Amino acid sequence: MHENMRELTNRAWRAFVFVVVCLMLGTLGFFLIGRGEWSLERCLYMTVITLTTVGYGEVVPISEVAHGPLFVILLLLFGMGSLVYFTSSVVAVFVEGDLRHFWRKRRMEKAVARMENHVIVCGCGTTGRLVVEELMATRTQFAVIDRDEARVEAMRDRVGKDLVYVVGLATDQSVLEEAGIGRARGVIVALPDDKDCLIVAITARQLNRKLRIVSRCHEPGYVERITRAGADAVISPNEIGGMRLVSEMIRPTVVQFLDLMLRDKEKNLRIEQVEIGEGSEIIGKRLVETDIRKITELLVIAARNERTGAYTYNPGPNFVVEKGTVLIVLGSTADVIKLRSAVGR
Repeated sequence: MHENMRELTNRAWRAFVFVVVCLMLGTLGFFLIGRGEWSLERCLYMTVITLTTVGYGEVVPISEVAHGPLFVILLLLFGMGSLVYFTSSVVAVFVEGDLRHFWRKRRMEKAVARMENHVIVCGCGTTGRLVVEELMATRTQFAVIDRDEARVEAMRDRVGKDLVYVVGLATDQSVLEEAGIGRARGVIVALPDDKDCLIVAITARQLNRKLRIVSRCHEPGYVERITRAGADAVISPNEIGGMRLVSEMIRPTVVQFLDLMLRDKEKNLRIEQVEIGEGSEIIGKRLVETDIRKITELLVIAARNERTGAYTYNPGPNFVVEKGTVLIVLGSTADVIKLRSAVGR
């Protein structure tokens, strides 16, 4: 729940307690003034009609009792104030809550409408949270889909107010369309249920044939099914966990290096890919002739040939860049963005 809504709810509860206390004190006051001659039910009734000012008249002869009118005046002053406070607090909870929800939904709809070539993250649980943090770190445009608004709001408080999200079921076609799947370049399915991952993969592929779909999968039996449904890659957390355990044992320094590279927020180093698009100025040039090292501090550690799919590892200065070549580079996110805008995408 949003912090402001929590404060409004707490205020309403405090006001409710004030009203209950006024009713109790009023009932007790009338009972004591009447010296026990008036029943508690009649005293409570007198308190209620006094505070609500309905004007039914006195049900007990309060004006004939010493200090009775003065007690009623004090009860009206404090009791009506409590009622007004309670009423305004309850109205604030419903009206401000509904308005806040309405305007937030409208703001998210406009934010999604402006998105193009973005990534859609389905689910922001434990895995989805890590996905979101990495997309934020690499300045990748994305939108989140999750059915739990409170969980998304908690994520928004964690990563920043710029988080764009859609509340709903990722398995619902209308929700995927609301997230702009027709204009998206990829979908990451991080749902806990393999069946839901399968449904999202099928639906997303039907809605956008050009999407790259990456899905998680727990059960080995679902890997092939999700792949056939349209996923380009299916990731098994169990396999990754096993590889990590082995790597920690036989190559701990490499694992430590990669961990530090990902967690160092000051340097923000990543191994990224830059595709050389049509019309790029470096097509046909050797690496030594390009401006990659002049405008960035990126290190080209591999290159993939679009036609053959073959990789050239640690390409030398005489490596010729062709159209569609994908350069695998190591460096800061800022330098990757700079290179993409200069020579590729």
